[in-house]
Amino acid sequence: MSSTSILCHRRVSPLLPLSLFRSATLGLLLLGFGVTGRAEPRAPVTYERILRSGNEPGNWLTYSGNYAGHRHTALAQITPANVANLKPLWVYQQTDTSKWEVTPIVVNGVIYISERPNIVTALDARTGRPLWNYKRPFPEDVPICCGTPTRGLAVLGDSVYLCTFDAHLVCLDASTGLERWDRVVIDYHLGYSITGAPLAVKDKIVLGVSGGEFGIRGFVEAFDAKSGESAWRFYTIPGQGEPGNETWGPGDSWKTGGASTWVTGTFDPELNLVYWGTGNPGPDYNGDDRPGDNLYANSVVAVDADTGKLKWHFQYTPHDVHDWDSNQVPMLIDAKVNGKPRKLLVQVNRNAFFYVLDRTNGEFITGRAFTNQTWAKGLDDHGRPIVIPGLEPTTEGKVVYPGLGGGTNWMSPSYNPVTGLVYVNAHDNYGQTFYKQPRSYTVGGHFENGGGVNLIGSEPYTVLKALEATTGKTVWEHKMQTRAFCPVLSTVTGLVFSGTMEGDFYALDGKTGEELWHFSGGVRVQGGPMSFLVDGQQRIAVAIGAGLFVFGL
Repeated sequence: MSSTSILCHRRVSPLLPLSLFRSATLGLLLLGFGVTGRAEPRAPVTYERILRSGNEPGNWLTYSGNYAGHRHTALAQITPANVANLKPLWVYQQTDTSKWEVTPIVVNGVIYISERPNIVTALDARTGRPLWNYKRPFPEDVPICCGTPTRGLAVLGDSVYLCTFDAHLVCLDASTGLERWDRVVIDYHLGYSITGAPLAVKDKIVLGVSGGEFGIRGFVEAFDAKSGESAWRFYTIPGQGEPGNETWGPGDSWKTGGASTWVTGTFDPELNLVYWGTGNPGPDYNGDDRPGDNLYANSVVAVDADTGKLKWHFQYTPHDVHDWDSNQVPMLIDAKVNGKPRKLLVQVNRNAFFYVLDRTNGEFITGRAFTNQTWAKGLDDHGRPIVIPGLEPTTEGKVVYPGLGGGTNWMSPSYNPVTGLVYVNAHDNYGQTFYKQPRSYTVGGHFENGGGVNLIGSEPYTVLKALEATTGKTVWEHKMQTRAFCPVLSTVTGLVFSGTMEGDFYALDGKTGEELWHFSGGVRVQGGPMSFLVDGQQRIAVAIGAGLFVFGL
């Protein structure tokens, strides 16, 4: 298809006063007309709607598509038989050409997206026409480690919620984009930022923080969705006198130990537990001043949704010195294990192991390596790694697989309950030389990671793998020629969508891994693909470079 046949939209022109644009949009809505020009009800996004999101697959109401973190759609119009006919229908171009890792939210024919660094835009899902645009000033002195990505938004009631890079939580009117309130989560001068999408749970907005490179003490926090007041905060590093603080050894290393919470978690409404992955301890490559396991870094924590009290935790990589965050989305699955139904939590971990836990109590069930690793002989009966001695970073350097980017990274996997498979982008030939330096963290200070890394061999490639959900066993794999940092979407019809750093967005057969369709976007694909309905037609949306592309049959 030629580019001239694709509808293309950019953000609202700066020559048009934003207040005037918002007023015009509000007037249209007050007259009872939706974005398609038809009179239609605009029901609020209640907690019950998110809870039962599977009943309305035409919308995408939360970051991972549902509370369980599946990134799976029940829409069935696009199939292996017709996916070859998929074509781009329109593209919305933002002005920032840096990496864009957003997963759109879609409600009642409106697409809500966050843009770098502190921007929210509402689009007509049918055409890509901007409806309103909100932009918050971005301070120039925010500590930046790894770019300023924004991965998405939350919706609840008639509000849209944005976490800003400079550590604010902002509530916007979903119809107009007008700001309702703006709350400081924490002072960004202390090294904190926020890059993940918030999670709407019951009457609260739950979020995590970034900044482990700048000597922070990580936490997960919940805010009242109406008032913006803090409801609870759970620190991912225990303070003095709290169980687990002793795992940081004597001294004050726990105060600047990292354990950031920079990717969105999941929620089990029956158990009333929020599950959140935590980052690595700091300094990254030098653990001399933090002897011990360093709880709750490199863990998944289960906390009560109402109080923030810790129910249980499971630590994947005790005393990590290779920057193997455990922030990957913990997926919630109900399945049989040894013939008995179990409530499971599975995670494809950056340390190159796949884990299956009992999500009611954190009990380890099974685990196995899903990609090349050289640091552990395996996992013991409790899931603790059997570490191979002598592979900690040194001043001369130690070669270890996987490299600091891990067996996988922040990009969310997908679970298809029909096939029983987890689909994940994995780095297969990825090793690095890890070096140690005598450096330490200062609160909010410059980037100090206690060492560094060098890539060995050629540039690593990515393999999209299909893993058996209850065991982690590889069923098939599809090799790419370059690395991929793109989340995965699976469909009820058996398709798997993802993308690469070279700009290919593609669909695979979920049962075999065969490529059935691809689109050359020309620039890296790092947004989260998702699916929705507009005018009764299924669409696939994904951010490619600086553009949000929407595809249909």
